[in-house]
Amino acid sequence: MKRPLHMVLHSTAVAVLTTGLMVVPVQSAFGHAVVTESSLSKEPVKASHATKVVLFFNSNVELSLSKVFWVSEGDVYHPADIARGKKPGELHIKLPPLESGDYAIKYKVFAADGHLTESTIRFHVAP
Repeated sequence: MKRPLHMVLHSTAVAVLTTGLMVVPVQSAFGHAVVTESSLSKEPVKASHATKVVLFFNSNVELSLSKVFWVSEGDVYHPADIARGKKPGELHIKLPPLESGDYAIKYKVFAADGHLTESTIRFHVAP
Protein backbone atom coordinates (compact mmCIF):
# COMPACT_ATOMS: atom_id res chain seq x y z
CA MET A 1 0.00 0.00 0.00
CA LYS A 2 1.43 3.32 -1.07
CA ARG A 3 1.42 6.21 1.43
CA PRO A 4 0.47 9.73 0.32
CA LEU A 5 3.36 12.13 -0.31
CA HIS A 6 2.44 14.44 2.59
CA MET A 7 2.67 11.50 5.04
CA VAL A 8 6.08 10.49 3.68
CA LEU A 9 7.36 14.08 3.97
CA HIS A 10 5.94 14.39 7.49
CA SER A 11 7.63 11.14 8.61
CA THR A 12 10.93 12.22 7.08
CA ALA A 13 10.76 15.67 8.73
CA VAL A 14 10.01 14.15 12.14
CA ALA A 15 12.94 11.74 11.79
CA VAL A 16 15.35 14.51 10.79
CA LEU A 17 14.23 16.83 13.63
CA THR A 18 14.36 14.08 16.23
CA THR A 19 17.84 13.05 15.16
CA GLY A 20 18.97 16.69 15.16
CA LEU A 21 17.62 17.26 18.67
CA MET A 22 19.53 14.29 19.98
CA VAL A 23 22.83 15.44 18.44
CA VAL A 24 22.77 19.18 19.19
CA PRO A 25 22.95 19.09 23.03
CA VAL A 26 25.84 16.63 22.97
CA GLN A 27 27.84 18.72 20.50
CA SER A 28 27.18 22.04 22.26
CA ALA A 29 28.26 20.62 25.63
CA PHE A 30 31.83 20.16 24.35
CA GLY A 31 32.23 23.91 23.79
CA HIS A 32 31.46 25.01 27.35
CA ALA A 33 34.14 25.71 29.93
CA VAL A 34 33.40 23.25 32.74
CA VAL A 35 35.19 23.17 36.10
CA THR A 36 37.03 19.86 36.33
CA GLU A 37 38.84 20.55 39.60
CA SER A 38 38.81 23.14 42.38
CA SER A 39 41.17 23.92 45.24
CA LEU A 40 38.07 24.42 47.42
CA SER A 41 37.54 20.67 47.49
CA LYS A 42 41.08 20.08 48.77
CA GLU A 43 41.78 22.87 51.24
CA PRO A 44 39.36 24.37 53.77
CA VAL A 45 39.02 28.14 53.71
CA LYS A 46 40.19 29.57 57.03
CA ALA A 47 38.51 32.59 58.60
CA SER A 48 40.41 35.89 58.65
CA HIS A 49 42.95 34.76 56.01
CA ALA A 50 43.19 35.93 52.43
CA THR A 51 42.70 32.88 50.23
CA LYS A 52 43.61 32.01 46.66
CA VAL A 53 41.07 29.70 45.02
CA VAL A 54 42.17 27.83 41.90
CA LEU A 55 39.62 26.55 39.38
CA PHE A 56 40.61 24.27 36.54
CA PHE A 57 38.39 24.39 33.45
CA ASN A 58 38.37 21.89 30.58
CA SER A 59 38.91 24.80 28.17
CA ASN A 60 40.82 28.08 28.01
CA VAL A 61 38.82 30.97 29.45
CA GLU A 62 38.71 34.51 28.01
CA LEU A 63 39.39 36.64 31.11
CA SER A 64 38.40 39.92 29.48
CA LEU A 65 34.88 38.56 28.84
CA SER A 66 34.46 36.72 32.15
CA LYS A 67 33.05 37.82 35.51
CA VAL A 68 33.66 36.20 38.90
CA PHE A 69 32.07 37.24 42.21
CA TRP A 70 32.27 35.93 45.74
CA VAL A 71 28.86 35.96 47.36
CA SER A 72 28.30 36.57 51.06
CA GLU A 73 25.29 36.00 53.30
CA GLY A 74 22.19 37.81 52.09
CA ASP A 75 23.16 37.14 48.48
CA VAL A 76 25.53 40.13 48.36
CA TYR A 77 27.85 40.04 45.32
CA HIS A 78 31.47 41.21 45.59
CA PRO A 79 33.71 41.40 42.48
CA ALA A 80 36.64 39.00 42.72
CA ASP A 81 40.17 39.56 41.45
CA ILE A 82 40.93 36.91 38.84
CA ALA A 83 44.07 35.94 36.97
CA ARG A 84 45.10 33.28 34.50
CA GLY A 85 47.19 30.41 35.87
CA LYS A 86 50.18 28.73 34.27
CA LYS A 87 48.19 25.83 32.80
CA PRO A 88 45.50 26.16 30.10
CA GLY A 89 42.09 26.58 31.71
CA GLU A 90 43.55 27.48 35.13
CA LEU A 91 41.88 30.45 36.84
CA HIS A 92 43.07 32.05 40.10
CA ILE A 93 40.59 33.91 42.30
CA LYS A 94 41.71 36.06 45.23
CA LEU A 95 39.35 36.11 48.21
CA PRO A 96 39.78 38.68 50.98
CA PRO A 97 39.86 37.58 54.63
CA LEU A 98 36.37 36.26 55.37
CA GLU A 99 34.51 35.61 58.61
CA SER A 100 33.20 32.14 59.45
CA GLY A 101 30.08 31.25 57.49
CA ASP A 102 28.71 30.07 54.18
CA TYR A 103 29.78 31.68 50.91
CA ALA A 104 29.74 31.05 47.18
CA ILE A 105 31.75 31.82 44.09
CA LYS A 106 29.53 32.79 41.18
CA TYR A 107 31.17 32.79 37.77
CA LYS A 108 30.16 33.56 34.22
CA VAL A 109 33.02 32.67 31.90
CA PHE A 110 33.49 32.51 28.15
CA ALA A 111 35.41 29.59 26.74
CA ALA A 112 38.00 30.42 24.12
CA ASP A 113 35.52 29.27 21.45
CA GLY A 114 32.87 31.76 22.67
CA HIS A 115 30.53 29.51 24.66
CA LEU A 116 29.21 30.95 27.94
CA THR A 117 29.20 28.95 31.16
CA GLU A 118 27.58 30.21 34.34
CA SER A 119 27.62 28.39 37.66
CA THR A 120 28.00 28.63 41.41
CA ILE A 121 30.40 26.89 43.78
CA ARG A 122 29.38 26.96 47.44
CA PHE A 123 31.94 26.77 50.25
CA HIS A 124 32.22 27.16 53.99
CA VAL A 125 34.71 29.28 55.91
CA ALA A 126 35.76 27.64 59.18
CA PRO A 127 37.29 29.35 62.22
